[in-house]
Amino acid sequence: MASSKAIQIIFPFTLLFLSLFPNLNTSSPMILKHNSHNMNSSNSLMFLKNLQGCHLGDTKQGIQQIKKYLQRFGYITTNIQKHSNPIFDDTFDQVLESALKTYQTNHNLAPSGILDSNTLAQIAKPRCGVQDVIKNKKRNQKYKNNGHIHFHKVSHFTFFEGNLKWPSSKFHLSYGFLPNYPIEAIKPVSRAFSKWSLNTHFKFSHVVDYRKADIKISFERGEHGDNAPFDGVGGVLAHAYPPTDGRLHFDGDEAWSVGAISGYFDVETVALHEIGHILGLQHSTIEEAIMFPSIPEGVTKGLHGDDIAGIKTLYRV
Repeated sequence: MASSKAIQIIFPFTLLFLSLFPNLNTSSPMILKHNSHNMNSSNSLMFLKNLQGCHLGDTKQGIQQIKKYLQRFGYITTNIQKHSNPIFDDTFDQVLESALKTYQTNHNLAPSGILDSNTLAQIAKPRCGVQDVIKNKKRNQKYKNNGHIHFHKVSHFTFFEGNLKWPSSKFHLSYGFLPNYPIEAIKPVSRAFSKWSLNTHFKFSHVVDYRKADIKISFERGEHGDNAPFDGVGGVLAHAYPPTDGRLHFDGDEAWSVGAISGYFDVETVALHEIGHILGLQHSTIEEAIMFPSIPEGVTKGLHGDDIAGIKTLYRV
């Protein structure tokens, strides 16, 4: 009982200290204990290795999972289900070929419409759970999937449809962490906010009571109440919502670190990406940009000129 009371007293003071000194760096990279028990979980995309070389007209087990993957990230729209043939089967049809070409173009791959080794390698990469922008305007139809709306293309950086953004009077945003958020992951997220602040007109402050925050941050697992369930180890790392929703969720089943550690994902790098969504940026086609949809493990990454230009264009500052 005494130790429980001590934690209740110490935790708010710890949060206050970290909010006052968000840029303090850890002396060396560290692994978050929050998720160490999940390291032996299997990757949900292991089936990909059997699909190399598949193309239009082929039928092979696992193709329907490619279709569902492309639908999840906006390349196959829900209204295409009215097509005369069922699309979520293991037949490599024209709908899949067209969607795959658009996916390849958006990820700077040769738009062959074939599941070649480079395309499968890209699909296998862990990534953000927010849908991508479809460059091909003929395929950019209105639809809604799990509460996420479709997007449109602007230069290399992109915006959510309708150019969703915070009101001009709302340039000072507060953020808070839900209960059970790992304390060691607070500083890296605060540093991510500081980096956006240094390069935009936004200012951010950490509040202890997350219920009063504009931006609410948490680690979640599987189905967590937003109709966008996480998929365990591999696949989706995190997702966030456009203005002015303010939710940012990390997948608690992933291997997380503070700093670059082989086999782990840097919390600060992923937070930097997801904060971009919270501010109104969609994904970029520039691989060096923080807003590129896939996020590598074992590295750290910062803001790119494309990311900064996107925010300045969106808010006209």
